[in-house]
Amino acid sequence: MTSAWLAWRTARRYRARTVLATIGVAVIGALLFDMLLLSHGLVDSFADLLNRTGYDIRVVNSQGLTLSRIPIQHASEVTAAIERLPEVASAARLRLERAQTATGGADVDVGLIGTTHTGARVAWTVLEGGDLPSGSADAGACPVLVTRNLAQKLSLTPGSTLPLRPSAGRESALPAVRCRVVGIADSMFSSATDNEVLTTMAGLQAIKGGADDDAAEIVLVASRGQGGAAAAVKAISAIRPDIRAYSNEDVVAQFNRNGFAYFRQISIVLSSITVVFTFLLVATILTVSTNQRLGEIAALRALGIGRRRIATMLLWESVLVVGSGGLIALPLGGLVAMELDRILRSMPGIPERLHFFLFEVDAVILHGILLAVTAIVAAAYPIWLTARLPIASTLRREVIG
Repeated sequence: MTSAWLAWRTARRYRARTVLATIGVAVIGALLFDMLLLSHGLVDSFADLLNRTGYDIRVVNSQGLTLSRIPIQHASEVTAAIERLPEVASAARLRLERAQTATGGADVDVGLIGTTHTGARVAWTVLEGGDLPSGSADAGACPVLVTRNLAQKLSLTPGSTLPLRPSAGRESALPAVRCRVVGIADSMFSSATDNEVLTTMAGLQAIKGGADDDAAEIVLVASRGQGGAAAAVKAISAIRPDIRAYSNEDVVAQFNRNGFAYFRQISIVLSSITVVFTFLLVATILTVSTNQRLGEIAALRALGIGRRRIATMLLWESVLVVGSGGLIALPLGGLVAMELDRILRSMPGIPERLHFFLFEVDAVILHGILLAVTAIVAAAYPIWLTARLPIASTLRREVIG
């Protein structure tokens, strides 16, 4: 009889206890798996969104990547200077403004984004209709792409007219400009409830009454050459010391230190707690089971089965419980993670394509390692208990008792 076979026989003999222990490990293991997915899922998902835009560098003013950035002045000159660099393939300016619709009903506040490049190249996916015109293509004075939420709210379709006027400062008194909806699109960095409009820089200028302050909140840059983003960032910093260039890796690292630190800390704390709970659960069950079977174990010792085989049997019992629970925990944790991800992504201001829980092979491997270590450590005390078990006195106590 091998130690594994003895452990299997014991698990089958005490089915109810084994099933309850396995369910307990599965529930705790599912929470552990979710926390491991959360620890890097948000950061990896954010990095994926940045990389999908086709631009690997963000250029802002010297104030850095803050939510209240001061616009880059003389942005067209800055962009032209950046595009002349051999390390740069292309650059796009983005200007952010607030505007209001003027449809005759209740006005709707919208986020107005002006760009020098077409929507597909600045993280917009056209769902219906066409893209913004590129270059000098003629599509009217004010072509716009609108988000699905705004299109549904105002019953807009490609070809519809959308009157827009600025909603801040003296320009808010200007008459509305009748813009033409060329398409309905999704933005990677917008939530499902956002009302956003993307237009060309000429369209933005028309909405603002012809005013052109030649400013941009951000300049997106695509690098080229063997040096990649690092070489382009260095070249951009050299020509314009009054601006700051960040590669996608720099942006992710900064947000990982600041914006995502809260979720990472939660993940670490809850992961540690779940590992401790798993250890306490398995250790308690094995200890109680061992105390109830001291006479049986003493009899096996008397029949010539050595301490090492008994210790290995107890270790196998721990592995069976934790291993079975860990396997069940993976699909269970995946289902829970999907529901939690849906709830968190419904919060206001969260980009629709940003995920808090992201499946990774490394998380599965780490989950298995943590549970394996827990199974070994949890079996340590029952093994020590049986190793120092006095055979004769234990058997005598069982007979007399």
